[in-house]
Amino acid sequence: MSDQLSDQDRVASRAHHLLPEERAAGSDDPEAQAEAILAESDLREADRNAAPDTVLERRTSDQTVVAVEPPD
Repeated sequence: MSDQLSDQDRVASRAHHLLPEERAAGSDDPEAQAEAILAESDLREADRNAAPDTVLERRTSDQTVVAVEPPD
């Protein structure tokens, strides 16, 4: 037996284990909500740049800060 859940099992599990803020907001269709959340999660996992606003800049500290000499 595989350790990975089927898509249907993942959706059912996600729909029944809501985050506190999701529970507070409520949902007319928790299954559809869970399916959308998991689809986006799978996309992000497959392509780390797929999520909005996730451009990661790789700079060193000397490239980001102008060095200031301390007063004498």
